[in-house]
Amino acid sequence: MRHSLIDTDILSLFFRNHLKVADGFRSYLARYKTINFSIITYYEIVSGLKHRDAHNKMSQFLRFASKNTVLPLTEQSVMISGEIYAELRKEGNPLDDIDLLIAGTAIAHNLVLITRNKHHFERIRRLEIENWSE
Repeated sequence: MRHSLIDTDILSLFFRNHLKVADGFRSYLARYKTINFSIITYYEIVSGLKHRDAHNKMSQFLRFASKNTVLPLTEQSVMISGEIYAELRKEGNPLDDIDLLIAGTAIAHNLVLITRNKHHFERIRRLEIENWSE
């Protein structure tokens, strides 16, 4: 098991107590001290909870985030995201900006992206992905 970046869909499943995802988190945390996720995932979770006015879940998420590692966007991760955008656009197979920024963050930090959204992310050749929900 390599250092990983947790995508929004997997983090959402974790908070809904998905058994296989929870097992993946336990295995990962037995080896590494913290879970990594991007500031983009942080935004997606916060915006969804604010939209639903879910105060208790927001408090739970903010406690979780404070004990783990939220990776920021950097010049390097944005440059990688831009390169992926250009490559996929030339192929006629673009992705949305959120996915590109998450992928760029994973690649910039040499992390495996943990996602169940294989359909989108497997188009990015230099990105390693796993799905802890299967």
